[in-house]
Amino acid sequence: MFSYFLSFSPWSVLGDILVCSTAFTIASFWPLLRKYLHRSPLRKVAGPPRESFLKGNLGQLFSPNGWDFHRNMARTFGGAVKIYGLCGDEQLYVSDPKALYHIVLRDQDVFEETEYFIKSNLVCFGAGMLSVVGEQHRKQRKMMNPVFNINHIRSLTPIFYRITNDLREVILSKFTGAEPGASVEIEMMHWMKRTALEYIGQGGLGYSFGAIGDEATSEYSNSVKNFTTVIFRLSILRQFVPFLSKIGPSWFRRAVVCVTPVKRVQRLREICDVMYKTASTIFNEKKERLALGDEAVKLQVGEGRDVMSILMKENMKADIKDRLPDNELLGQMSTLIFAAQDTTSTALSRILYVLAENPGAQARLREEVTEARILAKGDVAYDELHALPFLDAVVRETLRLFPPVYMIHRTTQRDVTLPLSTPVLAADGTTELSSISLLRNTNVIIAIEAANRRMDVWGSDAGEWKPERWAKLKEHERSETEPKLPGVFMNTMTFLGGGRSCIGFKFALLEIKVVLSILLENFQFDLCPDKKYAWKLGGITTPGIEDDPVPKLPMRVTRVKL
Repeated sequence: MFSYFLSFSPWSVLGDILVCSTAFTIASFWPLLRKYLHRSPLRKVAGPPRESFLKGNLGQLFSPNGWDFHRNMARTFGGAVKIYGLCGDEQLYVSDPKALYHIVLRDQDVFEETEYFIKSNLVCFGAGMLSVVGEQHRKQRKMMNPVFNINHIRSLTPIFYRITNDLREVILSKFTGAEPGASVEIEMMHWMKRTALEYIGQGGLGYSFGAIGDEATSEYSNSVKNFTTVIFRLSILRQFVPFLSKIGPSWFRRAVVCVTPVKRVQRLREICDVMYKTASTIFNEKKERLALGDEAVKLQVGEGRDVMSILMKENMKADIKDRLPDNELLGQMSTLIFAAQDTTSTALSRILYVLAENPGAQARLREEVTEARILAKGDVAYDELHALPFLDAVVRETLRLFPPVYMIHRTTQRDVTLPLSTPVLAADGTTELSSISLLRNTNVIIAIEAANRRMDVWGSDAGEWKPERWAKLKEHERSETEPKLPGVFMNTMTFLGGGRSCIGFKFALLEIKVVLSILLENFQFDLCPDKKYAWKLGGITTPGIEDDPVPKLPMRVTRVKL
């Protein structure tokens, strides 16, 4: 009897808890412990000194004003640079073309999304393409690919023009009462965000957020506009999400988040709740319409041509083994809204900003789009719009030099050797490395902007904005000996490459060109002389004014078509 009670004594229970806790800790931190137990091969790679043992270089890497740190790394150390993460964790910052080819194409199964990226996206968006890996991701991608083909994107052109014409009318309303030829200060980032949201709403989801209109507002648009800024400021905390996600059931983790006394955490929770609520409402409405047949689907915004309507119909026709469950379809909706809004609005804002800095290029582009619209007697058709040479060059060059997303993270799934097209000087300062060995669970950073500015790819003027270069760089004219970047978009890494490249980049390009064709025909854009502009680093780069944390792009806008 005594032995029976002894087996259930508090000491026995405490011992079990200690054993389980120790096992959990070792399992969670084993990737980091393994690097300490083995001599890291990255010790041979040169890189900047860390700021502290705890944060390493992460404070510099994720600083809103970290442009010099990023650009100096590539200039100083070359295409492969060692940086430090948390607690001495060694990582590799890569812009070398051959190494990138192996990361995003040849060995893409080895270089997978980081666990913190996947886990935190799963919490924020649900089980969409940004939140899954391996076979689950391939299955989703296979189902999504046909939805983003050129023929389907072409069919969205009238919807895009309708939205942008509404935007033009809103901007024109700002000139009410102004003298002819007068300029009006307008916060263009605000309107680019609203326009991008309505594009993905109508073209992506078959739903209007009511984002275009002088006083237009919605719970969703008010919540989601700060998502990128909030989550970027939690970048270091996101590193711990993989460990935290293993603690207890989901309801317990939710309860912990709700009582966490951190304003940014609570703001992110509120945003994610609104995103889920909105996506669920749209999804359930679409399911009901699909059940009623095609005529009911065509009555919705977008007339059934939107991405999600096509995807849901294709999913219903697919074999049972290939179908996506409802939770994954729902995850695609939040993923689409996030991925398509901030990146495209930032790209449009940057193009307007660069054109304001280059008034000659702006005038030339205005002349081109105006002539095209006169010839078309209105909105320019899809193929003719993409055939406009200077418009195409301006978009390509701006996206090359100023990619909205400037770096992406990957983690090695096994030990691997990464070859380099150009050797880098080793940490000892004397030898050169033509390849770099990486242990399993090593974090690798794809330096998108650094890769897009490589002089061995683009020439000595790689850091300059020169849209004219695209007239000389037709794909068939490029030398076979020149290094190539493995991206899906014109030898750049802006939309990445391989199986995790941006699936909606053609959607984004059409959106950008439609907006520019209409706005530049009607308005001239200049920078405000009394403002000090500053582009800030984040998960996505954003425009702003010095000493003002709120993203914005105030511009002086003048009517040119009266």
